[in-house]
Amino acid sequence: MKRNQSILKLTQISLLTALIIVLQIVGAMLNRAIPFLPFNLSFVLIPIVVGSLLLGPKSGALLGGIFGFIVVIQCATAIDPSGFILWGINPFFTILICMVKGIAAGVAPGLVAKLFKKQNYFSTTVAALCAPVLNTGLFCIGMISLFYPTLVEWAGGSGALVFCITGLAGINFIIEFVINAIFSPAILRIIKAVKKTEA
Repeated sequence: MKRNQSILKLTQISLLTALIIVLQIVGAMLNRAIPFLPFNLSFVLIPIVVGSLLLGPKSGALLGGIFGFIVVIQCATAIDPSGFILWGINPFFTILICMVKGIAAGVAPGLVAKLFKKQNYFSTTVAALCAPVLNTGLFCIGMISLFYPTLVEWAGGSGALVFCITGLAGINFIIEFVINAIFSPAILRIIKAVKKTEA
């Protein structure tokens, strides 16, 4: 029984990982089509949230870490042009920001879900919205803490903090937040359907 559960969990993580890779590639392609977006959109937050709610915070951390690692590759290879600039300035700090924000975005939904007694639309929405908030929030904290001179340069004379929140991360955050809010009912249905088949 335990072996079957382990195989099922591994299969689920593998499927979610494949989805993360595909969605991150789609995000990079959209970024090339919509050049005013400073960083690639993260549609991958949906499968990360699903994994965290379905399999727990540890699996969410793993999926978030995979997302972070893919972003690191995109920064290092110039698939993410703004990330490539950060990579050229300090690869270690770039890796740190990518990994920390990705893992946190994966852990948080599972932890938040545990605070609620049962999974319903409200609890799922709150848990799902933690992912974009942490993903963007930790990115901004990382940029302000580790890349402040770069932020000042990019801001072109305007306030670096305001530029980071409204210009650099603002559009991406709004899109990611709205996507997670819209897909919350679908996330809940997926989780309920999977749990029903496992019962």
